[in-house]
Amino acid sequence: MRAHELSPADPKPRRWPAVFPPAAMLAVMWLVEIFDRILPGQWERFGIRAWDFSSLPGIVLAPLLHSDWNHLIGNSLPFLVLGALVALEGARRFWLVTLIVALIGALGPLFLTAPGTITVGASGLVFGYFAYLLTRVFVAREMRHRLLFGVIAVVIVLLYGGAMLTGIFAAGAGVSWQGHLTGAFGGLAAALVLRDRPRDPQSSSPLGGRA
Repeated sequence: MRAHELSPADPKPRRWPAVFPPAAMLAVMWLVEIFDRILPGQWERFGIRAWDFSSLPGIVLAPLLHSDWNHLIGNSLPFLVLGALVALEGARRFWLVTLIVALIGALGPLFLTAPGTITVGASGLVFGYFAYLLTRVFVAREMRHRLLFGVIAVVIVLLYGGAMLTGIFAAGAGVSWQGHLTGAFGGLAAALVLRDRPRDPQSSSPLGGRA
């Protein structure tokens, strides 16, 4: 059997838009909220419960769950915008950053809140993406990438900088500043861990590095 090589006439492999991974994840969040309202029971109980290690599956489930429609709507646009900017480097990079942020971001709700407190919502990921994009300005390997992320950083600071600072230092009822803070640390860690990946000439990433 001979391996087939793509010729110039062959169609290029399909490349999904950068917005597709976060949009797909956001669609799941909306479906989860719809079913949570239709079906009996409160799915928020599957979130991260402080100091309860039986709730560790909540590390995966909590970002998909929200306390009400206002909570979900408030997270939707920043999650989509910042997630799409992270996904500019490829879907694989987006999922790796999301995984790292989710794991580190869970430490705040698990260990820094009162025992029994349940934390849900995608805001930890939002803060993680924000911190990741800002950190990429300093750790990107190529100068053109640093300049690009510099422009991105200026835009997201203008759009969300005030809200991010308020979210980290807010201590009001129902606001998980602990999850916001550790989510931001997760984004910082993701940028450092993924900073020096070797270049892949076959990469489909719009920025030219490995996704």
